[in-house]
Amino acid sequence: MIINDAFSVNKYAYLDVKFEKAYEFLRRKDLADLPVGKYEIDGEDVFAMVQEYETSPESELQFESHKKYFDIQYMIHGKEYFKMISTEGLKVKQPYDENSDVMFYEDPEDSSVAYLTDGQMAVVAPEEAHKPRCAAGQPEKVRKIVAKVRV
Repeated sequence: MIINDAFSVNKYAYLDVKFEKAYEFLRRKDLADLPVGKYEIDGEDVFAMVQEYETSPESELQFESHKKYFDIQYMIHGKEYFKMISTEGLKVKQPYDENSDVMFYEDPEDSSVAYLTDGQMAVVAPEEAHKPRCAAGQPEKVRKIVAKVRV
């Protein structure tokens, strides 16, 4: 996982041009004004979902992973934490669904925690399970973009 801001991430050259297309979208100045919804960036290879939601207590959420896409989770406004851990050895709670590209897991004993606040992002690889949307303190409304980059 990479935690950084969208303006400094170029130093990583994380994989290829698909990532640069996603980062370019995340550097737009109008992100706070975009309507909630899906935005095509490069067909099904790269797209973004503008989301608004209220964070929830961790106990109400699940670990998930994806096989087809990396997640780039970018916080426009608000704060949340999410947990992450390698999928290796995790107990599957809900088998992989090809249509929605998601698999859910039982909570592991231990995992890492990342906090996202305004302007921060995290890149999550397919082999990393993550539990997003966790309230950092009291639940609050956040505005976030999840860019998806095909493996």
